[in-house]
Amino acid sequence: MKNSKTEKFKYLIIFIILFLFQISFVYADNLNNWQENLEDTAGFEGAGYKTEDVSFEVYVGVITRTALSLLGIVFILLMVYGGYLWMTDRGNNDQVDKAKKLITAAVIGLIIVVGAYVISYFVVEKLTTGTLSG
Repeated sequence: MKNSKTEKFKYLIIFIILFLFQISFVYADNLNNWQENLEDTAGFEGAGYKTEDVSFEVYVGVITRTALSLLGIVFILLMVYGGYLWMTDRGNNDQVDKAKKLITAAVIGLIIVVGAYVISYFVVEKLTTGTLSG
């Protein structure tokens, strides 16, 4: 007689394989005008994507927002690491000082980044309204 645990394990593996590797069929419908269908979908009011050409200012804005998002993630990581250093100091004052310096530098960096964003937003807003209205 076989071991019941090995049989259960064998059935579990077979079930997982059958469950994960199911075959599903997809039927494509009229692929001749796929670009037109894609533009219709992107231009649909619910999607909110524009299909016409995008200006240089939009590209700069997207790059700026992406860079600021990445810097925000770096700020959060530095704050978490500084807090981790502080919480695991075990009475070591040098590690507490290192954590304080790291947290202070992260906050100063965040203030500089937010200030740069405010200045760049103000300058771009004034240049855009000045060139469009004049």
